[in-house]
Amino acid sequence: MLGIIVILLLSWLLLRFTIRQQLSVLGYNPIGLRLRQFGIALLIGLFVCVVVKWTESMVTSAGWEINSGYQWSEFFSASWWSLKSVWFEELLFRGALLVILIRCLGVRLGIVLSAAAFGAYHWFSYGLFGNIPVMILMFAATFVMGLVWAYAYSKSGSMAIAVGSHLGWNATSAIIFSDGPIGDQLLIPLKGAEYVPLTGLPSLLFFFASNSALPFILFFWIKYKKSA
Repeated sequence: MLGIIVILLLSWLLLRFTIRQQLSVLGYNPIGLRLRQFGIALLIGLFVCVVVKWTESMVTSAGWEINSGYQWSEFFSASWWSLKSVWFEELLFRGALLVILIRCLGVRLGIVLSAAAFGAYHWFSYGLFGNIPVMILMFAATFVMGLVWAYAYSKSGSMAIAVGSHLGWNATSAIIFSDGPIGDQLLIPLKGAEYVPLTGLPSLLFFFASNSALPFILFFWIKYKKSA
């Protein structure tokens, strides 16, 4: 939480002393519209994640078991962790720096630089240095996602869509499917005798397909929806 407070303070200073704007430029007004955008994006992120996980389980013949010992306290703790991690990344990459980049360098270059920084950031957060193929794959996936989330800000003037879809995906993956650093949550994966792991070209194809689904859907929703 301290990191988020520090980023908010630095964001306020950067916006004030570079382009003479307030934090409101990040787009939390009008509240009704932003909550609606956030809610729809949250559901999109949740839905796409569920479809991707279900598809993966069908392809690999994996199963899921409900965590019988799961407590509400664990759910709230995991939800708070998801919210903090998403909010931290969004403020860092789709916050003040993106606004300044767009104002100073133009929309296209600002979006690309923001996405490239987001992609490189995941080399550090996942500790991928030294494994060049994995670094390339992770950068490609997160770069594309970063492009669409930065594009969302450029079209709507708000972080709401990026925060909502980011949270929907991350929270669903971590809390429902136990796929993250916080350990077993609601569903525990089962890899029985029929389990067939994805390897080689099928694994690569599925990686790109699954990581392209959310940015693809978001892009067309943002581009063709009637209101910003």
